Formats: sequence, structure tokens, C-alpha cells
Amino acid sequence: MSQSHLVAALQSAFGSDRILTSTEAMAGYLVDWTGNFRGEALAVVRPSTTAEVSALMRVCSENDVSVTAQGGNTGLVGGSVPLDGLLLSTVYLCTFEDFDPNSGQVTVGSGVTLAQLQEFAATHDLEFGVDLAARDSATIGGMTATNAGGIHVIAQGMMRKQVVGVEAVLPSGEVISTLRGLAKDNTGYDLTQLLCGSEGTLAVITKVRVQLHRPVATQLLVFGVDSISAALDTAAGFIGNISAAEVIDRASVECVHRVTGISVPFDSSFHLLLEVRGDLDFEALAQHEYLIVALDATDREKLWALRERVTESCAAEQVGVSHKLDVSFPQNTLGDAYTQLCDLLDRDGVTQVVIFGHLLDGNFHLFFTTPAADQEIEREVLELVARLGGSISAEHGIGRMKAAYLHLSRGESEISMMKALKSAIDPQGIMNPGVLFI
Repeated sequence: MSQSHLVAALQSAFGSDRILTSTEAMAGYLVDWTGNFRGEALAVVRPSTTAEVSALMRVCSENDVSVTAQGGNTGLVGGSVPLDGLLLSTVYLCTFEDFDPNSGQVTVGSGVTLAQLQEFAATHDLEFGVDLAARDSATIGGMTATNAGGIHVIAQGMMRKQVVGVEAVLPSGEVISTLRGLAKDNTGYDLTQLLCGSEGTLAVITKVRVQLHRPVATQLLVFGVDSISAALDTAAGFIGNISAAEVIDRASVECVHRVTGISVPFDSSFHLLLEVRGDLDFEALAQHEYLIVALDATDREKLWALRERVTESCAAEQVGVSHKLDVSFPQNTLGDAYTQLCDLLDRDGVTQVVIFGHLLDGNFHLFFTTPAADQEIEREVLELVARLGGSISAEHGIGRMKAAYLHLSRGESEISMMKALKSAIDPQGIMNPGVLFI
């Protein structure tokens, strides 16, 4: 079947409202959030049921057409931007099914946004264990496919810890399901966890069964500290009761202040945001010279904005090409890693360097700009990460951006094993080509 006949057949099957073919209509789907990754597609298809996804995959398999699945398109590594073929948007896969108040489990369509799931959970006096600043756009399917992290990993774990089952469509069009949500099921390979973090390279996730939790009251503390080591020492006093631990360097908070007008609490090298459970020891807290305790919801929102608005503030001031890297280090090297990263980026042509992230996860988000695209600097940063025993991708995934550097964090045998799995499930190589592997 020719490409034109394929598109015509899809238009007939899906209708003009759910398949986009014009350059203007597809434009927003073919560029990532950073603007650094752009792609092409024959069409954007927006199925609304698993059966439609299955039918689409059968047609693509029979005609050797590649498929890139896309959720909220909030990724930062080009993982949901197609090289060619079809883009499958999950925007209409937005159901809520089979809520069980006893277990706290619910099955949601992969296109449901994090904010929608949080709202659903709240109506049942529950909460979801992962939270991201991109909550209004990020989808549960995309978060599962990338094993998203966020601010509560120290307490709740990453996305895979919240996922108890998935429904997915294989490249052949066959449907697999582990949506029973069983707490115990030792019947071979864990297909649910195999798809978590697979970045759309194995199957299209259509539904996810997630675990919700009872909320626990927390208080927000903001400290001014002068080093990463001091931030770690401060956080150590609350170990066991921490819900979130975020560190933001001075360049980050000053950028937020310039763009949003939000005041910066302390003239310190870093701000440490700690969400803690349980009663506070005010006598111990009195030993900290630079400390704010959020008094109410308004305080919490304003102080959290120091962290959550860093990305948009950097984008507002961006001049040149933006580089957004997501890396992790062993905690005992975290302070040295920050210093070495700053030293590496202290060079002509590199501007707007900000570093912030999830302190107790050892995860730094590193943003900087250059006058033009400069993969050499990215390579140097990732090689530094590898030398310090870290990971080149803490939570954003590999995508297209880091595929050439996968060997820095994975051994040859590991990569061979992953490629063998990919080949066995997707022998034609039609699922998200160019992502994860080069």
C-alpha cells in the first residue's frame, strides 16, 4: 500500500477529526518542549479505544510503517518526536475504570493527565505518589513509558512503583493486559515492569492500573545553605520523615525572581526545600539561621514556585540554544559533582547555567545555553557524569538525545540484552525508531 493510500485508508477509518495530515495541524506534535527536536510524519492519528490502536498497529505492521506514540509531549530528550511514519497521539485515551476503594487501585487511559488523576484521587481522599511541575500536560501513559520521577521519589518511588498493571498493544496489533492488579503474581517475566521505562520502543501503552495512597500531612521548610554538603547534612536530620527534598542553586532562584517577581528568601548559595511528615522539633529548628516554615497553603504555593518555575523562567530568558540535561550521582560525590559541573561550564559562549534537583535522589537538572547547537559540551558533561559513577539519565529517559551515549551508563552485555528484547518484540523495528538505541 502506498503512503497516500495508507493515509486515505486511515482517514476513512478514523474520520477527519481524529487524523491530522496538514502541516499546520501537525506542527505542535512534531516538535518537543525544548524546541531542539523536530520531526516529520505522514499523519497524526488520535485513536480513542484500544481496539482502534490495535487496528492501527496491524495496518502499520503489514505495511512496515513506523509508529511513534506521544502523550503530553512534555519530554526533554526528543523521545516522542517522530522521524517519519505515523505519530499516534493518546490524547483521546482518557477513561477512568474499575476503581477499587478497598485497594486504592484504578485503571486509567494512557492519555489521562497527571492533574486529572490527582483530581480523581482527591475526590476519594487519596493521592497519587508521583508529582511533576508538568502535571497539567504530562500523561499517565507517557509517564509510565518513561518511568517518570518527580519530587516525591524519596518517599514513594518512581512511576514504576505506582504501576500495578498495564494494557498495551504490540507492534503486531496483539493486545496484552496485566490489569488485574494482583499484589502477588509469580508467573514468569514481569511484563508490566518491562514496559515501564521502555520509551515506546516495545509497545503502545493504552491503559495503566495505578496504586493510589492515603495522604499524609506534611510541612514545608525552606533553608538557606551554602553548599551541597550542608544541604545533605540538614536533610539528614529529617531522614525517615521526608516527603520531598529539593535543592536549588542561586542562579536558579535569581532567574525565577527576575521573571516572576517571586521574592528570594535568602542570600545563600542554595535553597533547600524539605517537605516533612510528623511533628517539628522547634528547638532543633532554632539552630538554623536561615529557615522559613510555610504557615499556610498560600505560603506553600509561593515557596514551591521557587522550584517549579525554574524551567519556565529559564525559557523566558533563553538566548540561543537551550541544553537540558538530567543526571544523577552517588550521594557521596554530589557536592564534588556540582563543583565539577560548574567548572566544566565556566567557558566562553556558555550562559544561563542553572542547576537544581532532587537532593536525596542524587538527581541534578542542569540547564545552560550556547549560541548554537553544541553536542560536544553535552558529551563532556555526560562523560563527567560517567567518570563520577552516575547515570546520564536520572528520570527523563534516553530518547533521541542520549542514544549515542547509552554506553556511558550501560555495559555492552546490557545493551545487547536490551536490543535482543527489542528485536524479539518488535522484529520489524517499527516502534519509535531512533529512540534508546542508535
